[in-house]
Amino acid sequence: MRLFPTMALAALIGLSAGIPAVSMSQAPAIAVPASPYSYADVADLATAAPMAIHARIASATALKPDRAPGVAAGSSRFYVEADVVGLIRGSGPLAARIAYLVDLPLAANGKPVKLKKKQPVLLFARPVAAGAAGTTSTSSVRLVAPDAQLPWDPATEARLRAILTELVKPGAAPAITGFANGFHVPGTLPGEGETQLFFDTATREPMSLTILTMADGSRRWAAAFGEIVDGSAAVPARDTLAWYRLACGLPRRLPEARLAGTPPEDRRKAVADYAVVLGALGDCTRTRKPVVAS
Repeated sequence: MRLFPTMALAALIGLSAGIPAVSMSQAPAIAVPASPYSYADVADLATAAPMAIHARIASATALKPDRAPGVAAGSSRFYVEADVVGLIRGSGPLAARIAYLVDLPLAANGKPVKLKKKQPVLLFARPVAAGAAGTTSTSSVRLVAPDAQLPWDPATEARLRAILTELVKPGAAPAITGFANGFHVPGTLPGEGETQLFFDTATREPMSLTILTMADGSRRWAAAFGEIVDGSAAVPARDTLAWYRLACGLPRRLPEARLAGTPPEDRRKAVADYAVVLGALGDCTRTRKPVVAS
């Protein structure tokens, strides 16, 4: 193992004084900083973008307001050229240098922020037709949201890669688009009951929730993505794709009108059971606005 000169000198001093050297296994672990972005922040972008790019900024020009229509108040638009470090997601040829537009919040002094040369970034984008950039050495991409550029750091890239891995797995949980219908039926013993709720998804694959209430009032619930409804399935762990689809995609309220055909008391129990599920999932924490599909 190579030591820097000061480290080598310290080791020699320690040995000459009869102090035992500390092995690598005894050395304290170095904490890796967590991503500044929540799971939902990254998943919003990853699920919307056909391309995820690790790049380094080559140049950035703040555009004047008359050349940046539609920029939100408190933001400025930049024309950026960046050198591609790696294509994390996407297919097809991509030039070594790419160009794009990005809207970023103004600095505390009310002026456009400074984008440093060689600053590493993560871009979530769609390809633009070849030749649109005007040169053969540069490709244009379009960000999936005006601000779909994140500062790069190892933890955020690791989180992104984990999400992308889940997205391509067979049977990956699809986006929930709305509530279809459901019902509650009482059990054989007083206090027992079962609620089944069915939801629409972007892939038209079925998604359902099953909530079982025991005679002692305790509840057990499970989510099923697919045709098979399994009441014993495990509850999705936080910061997984299935958790994200549920915590961030389920409606906050259950439309009782779509529980038609059941007694009012059973409808109220179904709504109460649904509230238990939402509480168990916890908040869909975001630090930035979710991506609006275009």
